[in-house]
Amino acid sequence: MSGTHRLLPALVYAALTTSIVSSLGMLLVPSISAELGVSVGSAQWMLTVNLMVGAIVTPVMGRLSDGPWTHRLLLISLGIIFVGSVVAAAAPNFTLFLVGRALQGLSYGIVPVTIVMARRHLAKPQIDPAISTLSVTVATGLGIGYPLTGALASLLDYRIAFWFAAAFVATAGAVVWRLVPSTPGDAVTRPFDVPGTALLSLGLAGMLTAVSQGPTWGWGSPATVLVILGAGVAFAAWIVVELRSRDPLINLRVFRTPDVFLANATAIGLGATMYMSLSVASIIAQAPTSTGYGIGLPLFWAGFVMLPLSVGSLAGNRLVRRLGQESMTAMLPAGSGLMAVAALMLWFTSDQLWEILIGMALFGIGMGAAYAAMPTLIARNVAIFEVGSAVSFNQVLRTVGGALGSAVVGAILVANPGSNGIRISLGAAAVGGTIVFLALVVNQFRIRRHRAA
Repeated sequence: MSGTHRLLPALVYAALTTSIVSSLGMLLVPSISAELGVSVGSAQWMLTVNLMVGAIVTPVMGRLSDGPWTHRLLLISLGIIFVGSVVAAAAPNFTLFLVGRALQGLSYGIVPVTIVMARRHLAKPQIDPAISTLSVTVATGLGIGYPLTGALASLLDYRIAFWFAAAFVATAGAVVWRLVPSTPGDAVTRPFDVPGTALLSLGLAGMLTAVSQGPTWGWGSPATVLVILGAGVAFAAWIVVELRSRDPLINLRVFRTPDVFLANATAIGLGATMYMSLSVASIIAQAPTSTGYGIGLPLFWAGFVMLPLSVGSLAGNRLVRRLGQESMTAMLPAGSGLMAVAALMLWFTSDQLWEILIGMALFGIGMGAAYAAMPTLIARNVAIFEVGSAVSFNQVLRTVGGALGSAVVGAILVANPGSNGIRISLGAAAVGGTIVFLALVVNQFRIRRHRAA
């Protein structure tokens, strides 16, 4: 195989790191709670700290990947994720375990870095298909990661799942070192935006802390209100700093481009819809049948519920690649439409396993189409030296949408425990997904009317 033919598989393999690490989250909360002697509420911090670090470091990694040392950045990041996996696997207590999960948060920034390397080193006809493939790698990999995590944790021990993650990350580092070019390509060296990075980090950390802990602290509590206000101030200051900076962390002016704005706005909405539906589906799958809504699957089989998501995302990605570059804008409403249908289906019919499996498959197809289109639309509308920061910010917005969706589900379930809360949560996901779909359809009509005029 030539160098370019080996490059994309190598980048996909590295991007799978995000899937493997992400699959160590939701399914293992009950196991971590029991094994490390903490409450289920405290064990949720294994998700919160990982998500928070990921949201903060992703735009930083994206900005650094626009420079000449992308290969080194990818190797260092994989090294830190490896250390985090080892620490989490061997941790004797919950505090040290959280340190490992925090280090694993760098996995969220891997996909934007691989997208930059694909655009930098692949031939022009290969770029868009490669970007669409890399963008759905996470969804595709989750369908494999969740069953594997469930099997390892149920048959052996949760620590084995983390040791497996460490071994996988080590092999990913070897693949990158051996097959990914270390040449800087056409990258340029630019000053790093320290003030912008600090303000965005404060804003993201504050917002994600508030939305994840709001149900526990109370949405009207002084702590929650102060954290939200602090995050708002940090975001406002960040916008001012970025618009005035010659070399901003995120070039906010590209939001004036319709395709970029569309992709980023959709990322938040679909991220929230998907996370709400998937998290509730996971609860339904593992909850005992005595609850009135649970299916009662053991941990071993619960992970396989996500397998149709993987198959569907592969199919959606293949569809985008067959339709070609001109279909990218249309793929957003098409993909979001399927995700809305999936959310509506789960809302009305989710008391049987086959219903959840079909819903996951529809989510996968829609996600494969919509998520493949987003980074491609962004990459073709920004300068090549800003691809990393622009695509990474889209990834951050997906994460923010997921965090908001998680917070909504948490608040609903706290206020309405039992089957009523499950139904309300699924209804909120269905309504949110439908709103995103209708907004995109209206935008499509606006675009056609503008072109006709």
